[in-house]
Amino acid sequence: MEPTKIQWSLGYTKNLGNFESLRLDCQVSDYIRDDETARTASDRIYQLVEDELMHKLKEVQEEIS
Repeated sequence: MEPTKIQWSLGYTKNLGNFESLRLDCQVSDYIRDDETARTASDRIYQLVEDELMHKLKEVQEEIS
């Protein structure tokens, strides 16, 4: 039996004005670990995706400011 795989993907579009925008996407796939339920694995993976997306968004905002 194959382990269950969970995937989360989040994106954010920032309007830069003057008909320009910036799109950031982050996606992570991982398997449920032996000590996890599907819910805890999903929460762990989602948190990673959210943290990475917010980190990169902050980096980009600093670069374009």
